[in-house]
Amino acid sequence: MSKIQTTFERLKAQGRKALIPFITAGDPDPALTVTLMHALVEAGADVIELGVPFSDPMADGPTIQRASERALLKGVSLRQVLAMVASFRTGDSETPVVLMGYANPIEAIGVDQFAAAALAAGVDGVLVVDYPPEESAEFAQAMRANSLDPIFLLAPTSTPERIGEVAALASGYVYYVSLKGVTGSAQLDVAAVAARIPQIQAQTGVPVGVGFGIRDAATAGAVARVADAVVVGSRIIEEIERSSADNVVARVGALVAELRRGIDEACRGDA
Repeated sequence: MSKIQTTFERLKAQGRKALIPFITAGDPDPALTVTLMHALVEAGADVIELGVPFSDPMADGPTIQRASERALLKGVSLRQVLAMVASFRTGDSETPVVLMGYANPIEAIGVDQFAAAALAAGVDGVLVVDYPPEESAEFAQAMRANSLDPIFLLAPTSTPERIGEVAALASGYVYYVSLKGVTGSAQLDVAAVAARIPQIQAQTGVPVGVGFGIRDAATAGAVARVADAVVVGSRIIEEIERSSADNVVARVGALVAELRRGIDEACRGDA
């Protein structure tokens, strides 16, 4: 059983939902990434999505694009991201880490070589935005051969056929993009998400996390009532942008703790 699956089963037994914060590795500074990862866990993160900086992050809005640009200016590469995960693992052997990024850096290393290096570093799952499921059978096989969960995106426009293709390959969880557009775009429609999630759960058999458009504790709680996990990225990156090197860890931790409270209160209210 994967670490991600174990985490979701533990949360389900507790009547709780997962909080999955996203940060970009190397932003605002490579020396702070591991510290920020630990702060996310201390504030209540159940899984960490760690973004791999890329020069053309086509699914991401301006906020996360800027985070990638800042990290790339610091020279952060995929191999350095793996080294950050390995460093995080010296102090935390339990919290699942999912790398989220794009195909080019992985293919530059080689899929098999990347999978082996990710396993050695302590990565638990990989979400590659521009690997569509119909072209990802070999990728998913390589990930699973190295005890990594291949995680895929679904969207409001996903057809039953596309959901079925993802169901055949995905493990760990499925990331449901709640909005048509890029990260950080308009406010989400929780009722529309609530109508969609059961359809996805019925076909995939794995937990469904919802991201895009979640900006505060109230929205996080509303999403937690209908999904298995809440994914928050752009709002956290904004907090990083507004912070100084001296207070960024505390401010990000306070934001994630607030999101955690919103999720837990919503779940207690539904109990």
